[in-house]
Amino acid sequence: MARPSIIHNSPFTTHHFLTMIEVSTAKSKLDVPFIQHFLKDIYWAAGRTIDEVQTTIDASLCFGIFLDRKQIGFARVVTDYVVFAYLMDVFITEEHRGKGYSSILIKAMMEEPQLQQVKIWRLATTDAHFLYEKFGFKPLAHPEKMMEKVM
Repeated sequence: MARPSIIHNSPFTTHHFLTMIEVSTAKSKLDVPFIQHFLKDIYWAAGRTIDEVQTTIDASLCFGIFLDRKQIGFARVVTDYVVFAYLMDVFITEEHRGKGYSSILIKAMMEEPQLQQVKIWRLATTDAHFLYEKFGFKPLAHPEKMMEKVM
């Protein structure tokens, strides 16, 4: 199901060479211990085990972002590919934030051919509204219609 990677070449003003950025849906490229190490300490996934991370990867369309072949971020989409998609576990490592990599990652997700029929996208965020608004996300029109069950 994985398609060819999306590759972006972007020169950095602080370096004298070309840096290769790759966004891939190939699960075989994902560094699961790296993903789990980041997620286990973040508020929305605190304590998630490596087995749980692997289960979420297996059940999702995943996107890894790589800087010169080293994974620097991750995101996943839970979807039926037609009606609904939920964006989850989006992150870029701290040392690579502020360089536009999260926008590259989200853009690749929004342009993913397998997701072009999806009519409703949702996500939850505490502090990244500015990022998602660039891609058309906005607060729920009718939050009173939404319900959840947290266990």
